[in-house]
Amino acid sequence: MQRRQMLRHGTALWLGSAGGCGTATAAPVRLRLPGLVPRVRTLRNGLQVVVLPDGPLAEQPGSGMAAVQVWYRVGGKDDPPGRSGFAHLFEHLMFKRTRHLADEAFDRLTEDVGGENNAFTTEDATVFLNTVPAHHVERLLWAESERMAQLQVSAPQFHSERAVVEAEFRQKVLADPYGRLFHGMAPAFWQVHPYRRPVIGSVDDLHAASLDDVRRFHATYYRPDNATLIVAGAVDPVQVDAWVDRHFGARVSPDTPVPRVGVREPRRDRDQQVTLTAPQVPAPALALLWLAPGAAHADAAALRVAAALLGEGESSRLSAGLVERVPLAQSAGFGAELQVDAGMLSAWAIAAGPSVIGGDARHDPRLPLLETALLRAIHRLAHGPIPIGELDKVRTQLLTEALVARQTAEGRALALGWAVVRRQDARAVDAELVQLQAVRAEDVQRVLRAHVLGAHRVTLRYVQGMQGMQGLSGGGARP
Repeated sequence: MQRRQMLRHGTALWLGSAGGCGTATAAPVRLRLPGLVPRVRTLRNGLQVVVLPDGPLAEQPGSGMAAVQVWYRVGGKDDPPGRSGFAHLFEHLMFKRTRHLADEAFDRLTEDVGGENNAFTTEDATVFLNTVPAHHVERLLWAESERMAQLQVSAPQFHSERAVVEAEFRQKVLADPYGRLFHGMAPAFWQVHPYRRPVIGSVDDLHAASLDDVRRFHATYYRPDNATLIVAGAVDPVQVDAWVDRHFGARVSPDTPVPRVGVREPRRDRDQQVTLTAPQVPAPALALLWLAPGAAHADAAALRVAAALLGEGESSRLSAGLVERVPLAQSAGFGAELQVDAGMLSAWAIAAGPSVIGGDARHDPRLPLLETALLRAIHRLAHGPIPIGELDKVRTQLLTEALVARQTAEGRALALGWAVVRRQDARAVDAELVQLQAVRAEDVQRVLRAHVLGAHRVTLRYVQGMQGMQGLSGGGARP
């Protein structure tokens, strides 16, 4: 990025604080950076269309690349009862045959012309991504319209992709010694919200799925009025509008409404302890889990900064304190998973040294030490001074990561998609960065006191034993 581009009209983004020592109370230094200004419209069938031609943030103006993405508002939380992992399975199935496309045709439409394609599923959305030379955009629009409306999955294809997802589950969850720990956080934490079903699902639920389930799921969620089409890069917006009208305008949305999750997760009225056992646990681990607000909440930016201060990188407070200075843990971290409806905060640590052989692993003396150390580190951040340099470093890292991503057409399209999912407005794409630049030390401390230290939690102990999960009521250690 050249400096003359950074100083053009746009959103004012924070890039540092005045001064370099003491506590973080100095006013931020701001530079004016170009914001993203998309064109947004909605077709009569309900499809939302977002177009963003190249601007000053492009990596190479005139490079000729464009991103075509389709964001469906269906994710793990929308899995049918007894079918956890179904949205994720369906992500795979969408690459199968349509009326006019052969299996895996998207590889040929993208990779064979110097582009690429991918997809991912979250708790709230399923996203299909394509990056191609701009003169191939129209054929990608046709192809995305084709698989939206005319997917044709046969029984052999369904069984084949289900086996692929089951293999992915075994690799990511069962083969990894700590895969069960991170997979088990959601069901251990969420009380009533369907976020309690992990996006990847379970082998038993995947086996229970049928081809009829596939057809019903596609008809229910993969429809124009449940999707956002995003085109970004070296494109002419007027030409894109004409192509979109040609290939999507005639698609019809069903008369039935799209089912929506209306469950609200209640605040806990007590602490809870849960023990998760697995057959191969090299060293015991502990996770502390708290309820957080959703991604669009006013506290979201401060929670992201707090999570980075505590757990992002080797210099973070948990890593430096529990791993480097006092080697209680071999690794430690802090996560802020802020989804649309609500979020989960997690402080975790894996104990140094191997699991104890013999006796009851649930009473390993290292677990209460890890719990006390995690809470003490959080307490110190919430109540002690935060040096300017430490806060500056974290905010700059978060902003730089976002701005670097925006230098590609795919990154800009992703930013727009997250704005649609989290804020229901593509034009709010810069809101997160504006809020992030405004976070001060007192904001970090306020949100930690409100959402962590002042709230009840789930303490999840992960130890070796016969596979299972046992929940126990009761309190936990206090800082």
